[in-house]
Order: sequence, then structure tokens, then C-alpha cells
Amino acid sequence: MSESPWRLVREFHEVFGLAHADRPASIPAELAVVRQRLLDEEVAEVVEASAAVQQDPSPERLASLARELADVVYVAYGTAISHGIDLDAVIAEVHRANMSKLGDDGRPVVRDGKVQKGPNFRPPDLASLFDR
Repeated sequence: MSESPWRLVREFHEVFGLAHADRPASIPAELAVVRQRLLDEEVAEVVEASAAVQQDPSPERLASLARELADVVYVAYGTAISHGIDLDAVIAEVHRANMSKLGDDGRPVVRDGKVQKGPNFRPPDLASLFDR
């Protein structure tokens, strides 16, 4: 993909006249309710598609799951754009923090299938993204 998801979804919001703040900000309560409803609907569709893949892992079912996952990401980006949040920058900082979770031996620390924080973990500094 040549363009970032943020830029693509921002274009959608601009073309379709949807909220797209230029700086981080709160949004009207009514819009917040709409954004939450959209996220809830998309996550529910991922749950359905994932269950369908467990029953039938055909390419069509996997494609449906992929589309539903993309919809969740698209709506999440749209919510961030509504708030004026550069989600690409946020994800990059969260990724940096996640990569610091390695143990002293340079290997992942995993318990019960979840990556744990290693001794060198440095949490994401998201506040600094909003100071710019």
C-alpha cells in the first residue's frame, strides 16, 4: 500500500463530508455515540465472520473475515480522524513500546498465549504526540 491508512480514511472523510479535525479534540456527544455504534457493529461482524471461518476455512470465508477486520480498522481510523488523532503515529509509538517487551535474553516473554512485558519495557509515550 503506497498510502497510509490514515491518509486513505482521511480522504474518505473529506470527500463524504464526515468529521475530520485537524488537531486533537473532543467531538460532540452525538458524534461519539455514532462512532461507538459503528465500532460495535463492525466488531460484531468480525465475531460472526471468525466463527464462520472456524466452521468453514474456505477462501471465501477467510476473505469475508479479512473484509470485516478491515472495516473495524477503517472505522477505528475514522474515529481517530474525527478526533484529529494521527493514528499512524499512535500505532508507531505503541509498536515501539511493544518491541521493548523482550526479555533480557532478547526473546519474547509469553504466558498463556499473551506477550508479557519484559524487564526493559518502556510504555508508549502517547502524550508527547499531542504536545506537537
